[in-house]
This record gives sequence, C-alpha cells and structure tokens, in this order.
Amino acid sequence: MDDIETVRAYLMGLQERICTAIETADGGARFSEDDWTRAEGGGGRTRVLREGAVFEQAGIGFSDVSGSALPPSATAARPQLAGASWRAVGVSLVFHPRNPYLPTTHANVRHFRATREGETVAWWFGGGFDLTPFYPFDEDVLHWHRTARALCEPFGGQLRYEAHKRWCDDYFFLKHRGETRGVGGLFFDDLHEDFARDFAYLRAVGDGFLDAWLPIVERRRDVPHGERERAFQLYRRGRYVEFNLVWDRGTLFGLQSGGRTESILMSLPPLARWEYGYAAEPGSAEARLADYLRPRDWLRELG
Repeated sequence: MDDIETVRAYLMGLQERICTAIETADGGARFSEDDWTRAEGGGGRTRVLREGAVFEQAGIGFSDVSGSALPPSATAARPQLAGASWRAVGVSLVFHPRNPYLPTTHANVRHFRATREGETVAWWFGGGFDLTPFYPFDEDVLHWHRTARALCEPFGGQLRYEAHKRWCDDYFFLKHRGETRGVGGLFFDDLHEDFARDFAYLRAVGDGFLDAWLPIVERRRDVPHGERERAFQLYRRGRYVEFNLVWDRGTLFGLQSGGRTESILMSLPPLARWEYGYAAEPGSAEARLADYLRPRDWLRELG
C-alpha cells in the first residue's frame, strides 16, 4: 500500500468512527449515505443526518478525487503545478445542532498530491477544526482550545498550537463583516516537511475532534431555549453561509474542479435568515457574542 492509499484508509475509517459517535450522541436519527463518482476521476461517500434529536443537520463527507489539470484558483499561487495531474483525499464535516446553545462546528483533514510524468512534484497535508457558538460559554471555549493544544504537544507544543490557532483566526475571518466566524481552533495547510510526522499530526487532529466536541454536546444539548434564541441562531447561521460562499477556498476549489455540488454545499445549514440592519439589544446575551468574534488568547484569558 503506497502513502496516499494509507491516508485514504485512515480517512474512510475516521468518517466511520465519527458517524457512529454522532448517531450515538443524537440518540435518534441515522446517517443516510450517497456514494458518488466524478466523471474526470474518483468519487466519494457523503453521509447526512437530518432532523435528529440533537442535530438539525450533520453532514460528513469522504472524497477521493483526481484530475489531469488543476483549476485556475489552485495554480495561481502555485504556477509549478500547472499541467500536473492531481489527486486529493479528505474528510470534511459540518454539524448544525438544534439547540442554539450548542455551537455549530466544522472539521476537515485532507491530503493532496500532484504528479507529472509519474513523478510527484508536490504533496501536502491540511486540515483543522473550529467552533462557532451563538451563545458562548467560557468553559466550552477553554475545553476546545485545551484539547487543541494537547494534540499539538508532540508536534511542537505551544509553538505549533499558537501558529495553527493564529492561522485559524486569520482564515475563518469574514472580511466584509470584520469578525471571525467563531472562536477558532486549529487550521493548517501546505504541511509537507516529513510525511510520517505530518501524517501523524493529521491523525491527531482528526482523532482529536471528537475529544473536543462531544463534551460540549453533552453539556449544551438540553439547555432550555425559546423563540428568541432560535431566531438569533438562524440569523447567525447566515454569517456561516456568507463565509462558505464568499471566502472558503475549499468550496471554490470543489466547484471549480467539477466536484459534486450537493456534497460541497452540505456544509450549509438547513435553515438560516438575514435581517437588514440587525443590532443586538445592548447588554443582552445576543450582544455578548460580539466580544467572542475576534482573535483572542483564550487559554491565557480564560485558563
């Protein structure tokens, strides 16, 4: 088994393990599955859970796609890849809970390889996870970032955590709104220093997601809420849609490379709303969110 096949096997197993954990956490709904193929090369396995007890929608997709040429969005920054064949394998998920007190979350782990005349000309790993609360709790934010820091420990410790935490803050930033998408986490791309070590880090991030996420689910799934909290949740989901459709490079790459549209856009929430000129009532729980939508040293401030 060559390197990319080893990564592929891990990612398929990761999708399976996360689906099992989420079905158990939900306690009711099950994932449906679509196996799909792509005309130019490859395919994937998209799983979506709908109308669950905890999750309004939870989507997690595995993809293994390939092509003979990269789209302009990919080669603009890497002209050396022009004309190269490529293959990308990855798992990506977005979970939209019912309860407004339980955050939306996203995670992604991926591996890319480009070849020319049978020789590898580039390879890298990328991924991370981030948290988007609507009614943030400091203990949840602290747990999320402590978990992220702990999994970074064997790979550079605090320096790795700080670098990839900063990268997450920078990447998941809505420039047209002047705010972060949430309270961050980890994000990395173009990791290509040592295959075995970089793959081990990818696995640490993929495996660490459930450690970071499930305790928050158990704490917030049954917090009482009403129509006001639901309306605010739907309004803030609109920001999530804006980021994914305007700024997210993965969405752009998927659409430009001829990916499966339904699988690419499964990250969007089933319901969202926009309101012209919305302003939270001063001193309200909704107004409190603004202080969390900026880069902060969570471990120092809250720990």
